[in-house]
Amino acid sequence: MRSSTRMASHRSTNDQDHAVTDGPSESWAFPYGEADSYREGVERPAGRRRRGRKRTRPFKHLRRLVKAGIAVAVALAFLVLGDRFAVLFAERKTEDQLQKSLHLEAAPQVEIDGFPFLTQVLDKRIDTAHVTVPDLAADRVSLARVHATAHDVRLDGDLPSHLKGGTVHSVDGDVLLSFEDLDRELGASQVQFSKQGHDAIKADGQVPIGGQRLGLHAEARIGRSGDRGVSTDISRMRLDIGDVAVFRPGRNGGLRLTPKAARAVAEQRDKVRAMLAVPAIAERAGIDRSQIRDALRSEPALERLTGTPGFVGKLMKVNLFDVVADQPDLPAKLGVDPKLMGAVRGVTEPQLADQLNLSFELPKTPGDIRIQRITVERDGIRAHLSGGALPFGDTSKARAAGGR
Repeated sequence: MRSSTRMASHRSTNDQDHAVTDGPSESWAFPYGEADSYREGVERPAGRRRRGRKRTRPFKHLRRLVKAGIAVAVALAFLVLGDRFAVLFAERKTEDQLQKSLHLEAAPQVEIDGFPFLTQVLDKRIDTAHVTVPDLAADRVSLARVHATAHDVRLDGDLPSHLKGGTVHSVDGDVLLSFEDLDRELGASQVQFSKQGHDAIKADGQVPIGGQRLGLHAEARIGRSGDRGVSTDISRMRLDIGDVAVFRPGRNGGLRLTPKAARAVAEQRDKVRAMLAVPAIAERAGIDRSQIRDALRSEPALERLTGTPGFVGKLMKVNLFDVVADQPDLPAKLGVDPKLMGAVRGVTEPQLADQLNLSFELPKTPGDIRIQRITVERDGIRAHLSGGALPFGDTSKARAAGGR
């Protein structure tokens, strides 16, 4: 009996020690002693928050913002494309109007500045536009490029669908007469042009004369002629007949020996005697007549004369045209074809100058366009322009009709 009592007493003691309550024990559910803080709603430390709760609201807002941004971007893209298409349409219409108004063979290129363009159209006013005209005919030459920048362009018509014309308030630009075009258009004489200075050019090439091709060399000063023209003043023209003689047209010109040919004549006794036998040579060359008489009679006297410093220079002063009457066979002895000599003698200064003439005048246009200055550049002659009150399209026709 005692033993059973003891066992019951022992069991009741253990049952009390290990009894489990209806709810979870604080020491079991919150082993770190945080039960009070969780119950009172205090924020849980990071990494200890309850899991399983769904978070969908922030992502819904983000998706809505992305969709709205895409919609705005697409709308802006369509607006920009529409504006650019309107610009292209207006540029093509303006090109057609300019080609008709200026009677151009090739359509110009027009670029309109400013964005958005539609607001300018609705205002019927374009701030700035660039116009480029290729290959514009001007007298006997072609202008390689005409570039102009138009400012404050007023448009006429039912815009944007129908453009009738307009008026350019002010314009500035330049025209280029390229050396490459000059070489091609005036190239029948195979002459090439290049820069000589800020207002000068030089020409080097060949021209056909008397069945032969003679070397041609000249210089030209470039200047302004009035408000719309470019002039050229040709000078220092010469024709080279091989390395024997040089022909220069004009009052003080003539046909004279080159330094190489004069030295060769001085070294050959028969040639120098033939020249000294012509009375006009003494006068032209400035040689004393007594020296010439002694040289024709005595070999030592001839050697002394030809060896005199400056004798070669004196021979170069002799105009061969002046001696051919007394010595018809002299040109042949010097290496000059008599027929060619006759052909060269018929060449006048205006004839040569005409082959090198680069003068031109700007084509007539409505409005007031003037040349302000002219410069010679590496690739050609450039004329700088300015003006204004330039109508185009139907506006130009209406103004011309009103002027009548």
